[in-house]
Amino acid sequence: MGMVVSRAELLDIRRRLKKEGKGIVFTNGCFDIIHRGHVEYLTKARSLGDALVVGLNTDASVRRLKGQDRPIIQENDRAHILAAFQAVDYVCLFEEDTPLELIRALVPDVLVKGADWAVSDVVGRDVVEAAGGSVQTIEFLPNRSTSGIIRKIRASHFG
Repeated sequence: MGMVVSRAELLDIRRRLKKEGKGIVFTNGCFDIIHRGHVEYLTKARSLGDALVVGLNTDASVRRLKGQDRPIIQENDRAHILAAFQAVDYVCLFEEDTPLELIRALVPDVLVKGADWAVSDVVGRDVVEAAGGSVQTIEFLPNRSTSGIIRKIRASHFG
């Protein structure tokens, strides 16, 4: 089971993992309403290294990115749900709209995004590649998305 950590704690963890020769994998997202697609994505991401760090958008960041009616689940709850996954080693909240500052601090060996992203557009790609790391994309499970779940709920209750 993973841990929810501050950015400062994450830097200490990074130093320890690097000293032990372990590969760090990083991914990020809002992870608002957890579904099977998230579970499979995180499991695949974890398989790419020794420790998986999930950068999690804070509530304020999610509102800026997704609109005032999001997130559905508050950041502390989302963080602890993610940390409970077997595949997740660490969860670190970030306030910014992108995880670039967190990626610059962590400098993971592998940066992971969904396959809906072109590798050239992945935020932090330049930081990771300059340090000798790689960017990997993972296919999503079809017909699984938080936005789709929210649309379905709204349609069934308000439509």
